[in-house]
Amino acid sequence: MTERTSHMLVEEFEEIAFAAPETVTLEFINGRIEEKCVPDGDHDEIVRWLQKRCMQHRPDLWLYAGERGLKVEAYRKGRARPDGVLAPDGHFAGDGEWSDPDGILMTVEVTSHDRDTDRRDRIEKPTAFAVAGIPIYLLVDRDACSVIVHTNPDPKLGRYRDIHQASFGEQVVLPEPVGITLDTDVLKSYVR
Repeated sequence: MTERTSHMLVEEFEEIAFAAPETVTLEFINGRIEEKCVPDGDHDEIVRWLQKRCMQHRPDLWLYAGERGLKVEAYRKGRARPDGVLAPDGHFAGDGEWSDPDGILMTVEVTSHDRDTDRRDRIEKPTAFAVAGIPIYLLVDRDACSVIVHTNPDPKLGRYRDIHQASFGEQVVLPEPVGITLDTDVLKSYVR
């Protein structure tokens, strides 16, 4: 038996992810399989609240929640399932399980209460989405009771140039190409 020293191939991951039970969500980040915690009710309510805000202010867009897989391959050879993906209505028609990030306006993550949320949501995903050139990464951080808006991605550096953090209860501006202002006071209700 030979020891495998390289990372798993994307095609191998896709076979495993396809066969995984519905109760497990898998992502492929930095050549490694990562399991994503099943969200709790407060997590779901935050995503629902954000979907509603987006629909009210930008009916031409839709916040696809939870199941849209993205190819975040630049530097990463990865696959991710953000909690939300904001794109023009009908943007993913004809796509399979994994979509290219082209045309996506914003990705959204809501922190979970698991051991990997710090590394996954605060470090790895902003890097992956910046490298992919996604204009906005919105993190609803339930541990810090804050909303963090990452903008102005620099794909070469693998980071967002501008980061704005606001406490729950403050107004948060999601700049163009989204162009929505959020009143985050309701998020205080979803922290335990």
